[in-house]
This record gives sequence, C-alpha cells and structure tokens, in this order.
Amino acid sequence: MMMDQVILAAITLIAAVVNGAIGYGFSSLTVPVALLYYSNRILNPALVLVELVINGYVLFINRASIPHVWRYVAPILVGLVVGVSIGSYILSFVHPAWVKFATYFFLLPLILLQAAGIRKPIRAERAIAVPFGTGIGLLYSITTISGPPLALLLNNQGYAKHDFRAAVGVIRTAESVFTAIAYLLIGFYSSESMALIPVIIPSVLIGIPLGTYLIRWMDPETFRRISMAFDALVVGFGLTHVLAELHLATPITTYAIFGIIIVVNGYLLFRYFINRTPAPP
Repeated sequence: MMMDQVILAAITLIAAVVNGAIGYGFSSLTVPVALLYYSNRILNPALVLVELVINGYVLFINRASIPHVWRYVAPILVGLVVGVSIGSYILSFVHPAWVKFATYFFLLPLILLQAAGIRKPIRAERAIAVPFGTGIGLLYSITTISGPPLALLLNNQGYAKHDFRAAVGVIRTAESVFTAIAYLLIGFYSSESMALIPVIIPSVLIGIPLGTYLIRWMDPETFRRISMAFDALVVGFGLTHVLAELHLATPITTYAIFGIIIVVNGYLLFRYFINRTPAPP
C-alpha cells in the first residue's frame, strides 16, 4: 500500500472505533486527515457509499426507537433534500482548496463547542427543523460531515441513548442516500474514488465492533470529550495547512493559529477532568 493509503486506513480505523462507541464521528475524524492527501471530489463519493452502510447499520440496531423520534426528525429530512442539492452543485465547480478551507473553517468551532460540553436545549425545535436540515444537507454534501452539528442539536434535547442513536441514524442514513443519488446525477463517481473503498472497508469492519465493545468499559462522556479534543487538533492542523496552501497567512501566523487551538483545546479538556463528577462505583 502507498503511504497515503496506509494513513487513510489508520485514520478510518480510529474514526470507526469512535463511531462504534458514540454513534457518530466517522467523517469528522476521517475527512480532516484524508483531505491532506485527497480532494473532496475524490474522497467524498467513497465516504458517502461507506457511510451509507454504516448509517444503515446504526439505524437498524436502533430501529425500535424510530417511532419515538420520527415526528421530530421528519421535517429535518425535508430540509436535507434542499441542502444536498445545493451543496452537490457547489462542490462541482468550487476549487478543491477552497472546499478544504470551508470544511476546516466551519468544522473547528462546532468541534470546540462539543469539547466545551455545551448543554442548552433548543425550545423551538420544530421551527428550526427545516432550516437546520438544509444546513446539514449543505454541509454533508460538500464535506460528508454532519456529526458535530447533529450532536450539538440532539445531545441538548434530552434524548435517551437509544432514541439519540435512532435520530442520528435516520438523519444520517437519509443524507447518505440523498447525497449518493446527487453525486450519481452529477457524475462524481470515478475509478479513483472507488479505489479508496477497499482501503476503508477493513477499518470499518474492525473498528465499529471494537468501539461498541470498548465503550462498555469507559465513561461515554469522557470518551466523547477525548475524541473531540483529538478531532480539534486534527482539524486545526488541517486549517493551518490549507491557509498556507492558499497563501492566506504567513508561516508564523499559521503556527500562531495552531498554537491558540492547542491552548484552547487543552484548557477545555483540563476543565472537564477537573470539574467532572466521578461515576458511582
């Protein structure tokens, strides 16, 4: 295997473990690293097809909870159709480097908000459902990432564990299906994209069951915070890399930006461990 394929296999294994443990996180961990080696137009079609299977699996094992969440997530699915259509069209003509920049730029604050443990229920859940779905569809079709904003919304709504996973499964399966169809209509699938799938599949088959097993022996919130802290560092590194690639910042400025991200990320993780309530024996 070439080095970029080895790195892709390694990061997808880590991402699959996280996805198996907390129900999301595959793309938000994979994409920031993989974009250092592949453009979105090559990477996205492969990830969408893989995620279609992953999300379908998550939905299947939590199918009993679908009736509990369906009326809340159905309006989001309406917005998804609009967002995916717009995002897929944008991806077809925007320069890959600018797509990378947008991916890192919008992903970083969402991850840091999760790392900060923001918990504030949204009262007007139905009113924002369609616009939120449009935004999610736009983000996913361009980046294949939607876990961080979904987690921010659904974690704050007080869903039980299985209801949360069912809601995530419904939305993410729908966005995978809609995006896969949009990519087919636009003609994004290529031999280069399809060649990535055999590299990713073994990591998924090993990582998801491993994550499901490991989370039984760990505090889920601690695991989630550590995962988000790692993700923030990866995204921060990717952001500074693409800033240099687009000549938007000097090397000194990019080092300073990455240093700030490290400090903020470290502070949030430190604050969590200092303030967290130990789990009862």
